[in-house]
Amino acid sequence: MPRVPPKMTERARDLRNNPTPAEIAIWRRIHAHHPRFTRQLCIGRYIVDLACRSAKLAVEFDGSQHIGSDYDETRTDFLENLGWTVVRFWNSDVAANPDGVTEAILAKLSDILGPTHPQPLPSREGS
Repeated sequence: MPRVPPKMTERARDLRNNPTPAEIAIWRRIHAHHPRFTRQLCIGRYIVDLACRSAKLAVEFDGSQHIGSDYDETRTDFLENLGWTVVRFWNSDVAANPDGVTEAILAKLSDILGPTHPQPLPSREGS
């Protein structure tokens, strides 16, 4: 992938230094999770709010300005054409239920990556 233009790097840094309340709420719950997530990742000409590189999972937190946005559709199409899975959450949903949004993100991550071990330990049924 080509180098990120300096202006985009500066913009991503500014967004990391000035997160939205939704980004803060989810980051506090997910930052230590493995595989790792990163904030404000530059992908092509876009900056993704939250991303897991190893799973190619992009998470976007949207406010009311995103309702019916053609820009968001174009952005999602671009990312999906690069192999990324994009999930979106409304800021109001994050504010109302940050734990539920975190669970949804981790469930999507699990769907993408599959089970954690190819041969899980046998259950202890009948013990």
